[in-house]
Amino acid sequence: MPKKNDLKTVLDALYATRSAAHLANDPLSFCHRYREPADREVAAVIASAFAYGGIKIILRTLERIFTELGPSPRRFVERFDAKKGLRTFSGFKHRFNDGRDLCALLWACRLMIEDAGSVNGFFVRFHDSGAEDVTAALDGYTAAVRGLDYRPVFGKADIPAGSYFSFLFPAPASGSACKRLCMFLRWVVRPADGIDLGLWQGVSPAQLVIPVDTHISRICSYLGFTHRKNADWRMAREITDGLRSFDPADPVKYDFSLAHLGISEGCTGNDPLRCLNCAIAGVCPQATAD
Repeated sequence: MPKKNDLKTVLDALYATRSAAHLANDPLSFCHRYREPADREVAAVIASAFAYGGIKIILRTLERIFTELGPSPRRFVERFDAKKGLRTFSGFKHRFNDGRDLCALLWACRLMIEDAGSVNGFFVRFHDSGAEDVTAALDGYTAAVRGLDYRPVFGKADIPAGSYFSFLFPAPASGSACKRLCMFLRWVVRPADGIDLGLWQGVSPAQLVIPVDTHISRICSYLGFTHRKNADWRMAREITDGLRSFDPADPVKYDFSLAHLGISEGCTGNDPLRCLNCAIAGVCPQATAD
């Protein structure tokens, strides 16, 4: 692993280079279309849920969804009628998920808001402000969302066996890295900094866990933050522990810029020319390999 001081200097410089171009190439951009915090919160739930697969496909999927949601996602879900929604989204498909899964997500948002006033209010019921991180909170939150009454969407209270809706709400207890849920939490919990939104109260940025996708797992492996092979919850916590040594109060602040080395800058780890010109070339062993 590179020297700690050198690595922190490079990561801080990388954090400072985040740009509007990076944001435009990220599902978080859909949240920035709205001014009202309540709209941004609902937009964050939806945009993060479908943030899997190639970025072009993700953005295309979200464009279709948010076109239907109109100027206020919060108002849309507050008034959401499942029967009408199933017709509207009958042809929807995003890899594993179909229109029923999307309608179940919109219905879940409606129920959480009716029950607790906001998704924030619903989530913090399961969160311990004294906990090391959000592990237990995510376990409780996902179990509660899965346990809502989905009769208007599925025709029965429980999620049917043939639905991939549960894929949108994984849990640390299953070993999942919970990448999309951790990304959602980063968006709404971290202070507003031009990228993240700073919407929520009751959860500290210090308790966040980094969203581990293929880019984060690979790049953080290069940098020595993890030696694990599987992109699971244990890897996510291991990487977060490493980043916490640089910023205990805000360990996932580097996530967006590190991820966009792959998403927007094309880092693959096996392109010598691209590696030499990479922002982290001075501390990444891949830049000097062969």
